[in-house]
Amino acid sequence: MQSNPVRIGTRGSPLALAQAHEVRERLTTALGPDAPAFEIVVIKTSGDRILDRPLAEVGGKGLFTKEIEEALIDGSIDLAVHSSKDMPTALPDGLVLDHFLPREDVRDVFVSTRHRSLADLPEGAVIGTASLRRQALVRRMRPDLQVVTYRGNVQSRLAKLEAGVVDATLLALAGLNRMGMQGVATEVLPLDGFPPAVGQGAIGIESRAGDGRIHALLAAIHDPHTGVCLVAERALLAALDGSCRTPIAGHATLSADGGTLALYGLILTPDGVSAHDGHVTGRPGDAAALGAGLGARLKALGGPDFFADVPGA
Repeated sequence: MQSNPVRIGTRGSPLALAQAHEVRERLTTALGPDAPAFEIVVIKTSGDRILDRPLAEVGGKGLFTKEIEEALIDGSIDLAVHSSKDMPTALPDGLVLDHFLPREDVRDVFVSTRHRSLADLPEGAVIGTASLRRQALVRRMRPDLQVVTYRGNVQSRLAKLEAGVVDATLLALAGLNRMGMQGVATEVLPLDGFPPAVGQGAIGIESRAGDGRIHALLAAIHDPHTGVCLVAERALLAALDGSCRTPIAGHATLSADGGTLALYGLILTPDGVSAHDGHVTGRPGDAAALGAGLGARLKALGGPDFFADVPGA
């Protein structure tokens, strides 16, 4: 007798669906003849419905996860697929985010139909992005530009760009790669000038703590290198009380032999004028402590009023 299918919860955007299908395909391939049936369940989140206001004004990152996590808790789905950069550091009781696919490219890209690069934008040009990190980084590099909040999925943002609502926008290269749309990128932005969000490029899989059956399935596709990097980055974010109201960048990497973990962190004021950054290296087994330590150091450098002007803070 065939058991009930394993239900994979996801948002309904083209990128979210591409990520959910990738998880299903990897599970099916890794488990082979023993693979159960998998069903993708689309769940509309508050973040998908509320598009006319900045996230910081309406609840932050949790708007993209609340309804999905409720479905996990009540048993309507068995696991949830997320863009790790959308995940708050504090999860609801009984849920864990501890399985990750191999990480994609972490860089951001500049996208414009009329200009070749961020540096090429004329003075006063309008660049749209919903990310406070991207907004602050642009303002640091190009204070002469107009930076506006610009929300929606990749396709809707590109459509508004084509319609001339803005002169340019910024997107994650990982998402474009996953949808086969990398040709949209006008310029790939360098990591040294434009470091990524915590978790950028990593698909995270959330599940119920103690669900041995699901954890055994996910172990077959979990990438431990990505996992340890995300532990460090998310510990950094947690130490900074990071949310959609705080411009923060963080990026961890492992050495080729897997023996050394390096973590970079950056905090900025929303106007991009003030910034503090730092590096730390250590053993992968100390990932959480390394992230927390760097976060505490950056928080001390910034002082208690560093994010005072952040909307909603």
